[in-house]
Amino acid sequence: MTSSDTKIKQKDSSKAKDDIPPMYKVILHNDDYTSMEFVVTIMMNVFGKSLEKANQMMLNIHNRGKQICGIYPRQIAETKVETVHNLAANKGFPLKSTMEKE
Repeated sequence: MTSSDTKIKQKDSSKAKDDIPPMYKVILHNDDYTSMEFVVTIMMNVFGKSLEKANQMMLNIHNRGKQICGIYPRQIAETKVETVHNLAANKGFPLKSTMEKE
């Protein structure tokens, strides 16, 4: 193998790292109005959590102020945030969901 072959392989491996899309954390935030039951429903229906895990995460939001609900590519994270806001608005809740780059 020549040194030029090694350079090509190094470029290919660094290019592969650049091709991985950034991931985003979807976070739910505590408020004084959204019911705990509704947050559990969101965890199960939007984020696919089991009832037990959804209850645990809801308590984390209640006690700690926020909880990461999942980590997704940007478009999926945006859709999750929008879905949470739409479902909450339809029920009259001010539940806040945000996303942060991981």
